[in-house]
Amino acid sequence: MLTETDTEGNLTEIVFALLMIVDHEIKEHLHMDTLSKCLKGKRIAERQLKAESRVQYKCIKSKAVTEVYMGEKKILSLILE
Repeated sequence: MLTETDTEGNLTEIVFALLMIVDHEIKEHLHMDTLSKCLKGKRIAERQLKAESRVQYKCIKSKAVTEVYMGEKKILSLILE
């Protein structure tokens, strides 16, 4: 697994992320430990959607800048290549 640390202590690594996409634009991203947890989160989120919603959910495996905050890993930014 690729892991790099910058001067502020943030890590660059490969992660699974659950994306919330509104009108073809990424509005939120959430770090997930495994692909199966990501897909489960996606199914739960999609159940809450209305039929005519412009919101989509997608699981991706991507390089990201992360940090650990209060014991949980957070994605600061995605590096889409």
